Amino acid sequence: MANLAERYHRFHDSLFTRLRHLDGLPPLLMRLYLAPVFWMAGTNKFANFDSTVSWFGDSLGMPMPEVMAFLAAGTEALGAILLLGGLAVRWIAIPLMVTMVVAALSVHWDNGWSAIASSGDPEVGNRLNAAKDILREHGKYDWLTAKGNFVILNNGIEFAATYFIMLLSLFFTGAGRYFSFDYWLAKATRKTPTVM
Repeated sequence: MANLAERYHRFHDSLFTRLRHLDGLPPLLMRLYLAPVFWMAGTNKFANFDSTVSWFGDSLGMPMPEVMAFLAAGTEALGAILLLGGLAVRWIAIPLMVTMVVAALSVHWDNGWSAIASSGDPEVGNRLNAAKDILREHGKYDWLTAKGNFVILNNGIEFAATYFIMLLSLFFTGAGRYFSFDYWLAKATRKTPTVM
């Protein structure tokens, strides 16, 4: 049995050691996924700053809504740029994780887990069917559904939790090998760069 385990580990190590140089791909893909999400969130908050401040203060009951709205929008927009370039990724992951926790607790928590409501739920199904009937009767239903089906947004914590987990992973792994400024800066300033 020990011999079998030893052979397995030799095979495992020889296979995955060769793949080590590709370990920068997952952080790169996470960064490329998250960058447009945060860019849109941050720039939309800036573009509609007065309504964002009003929402933060009146609807969410946050203290100092002007400051909180600016910090959230700035963190998201700057975070998107840094994630895209792979610069200071571990540092920007921290405030971005904080924004995801705040969003999950203040905006999404009361709606449960799912971001999209299940059409299998009878109440959701009834509402969805009623909306479709109204659109068929009074709108251009075929045009409206040409790019996809209608759904009811549940606005649960699913997306905020997913983004938090991706950011937590980036916090521990860094920006990744080869395709990040962090990697090349570390390589230029250290004799043996650590994986960023």
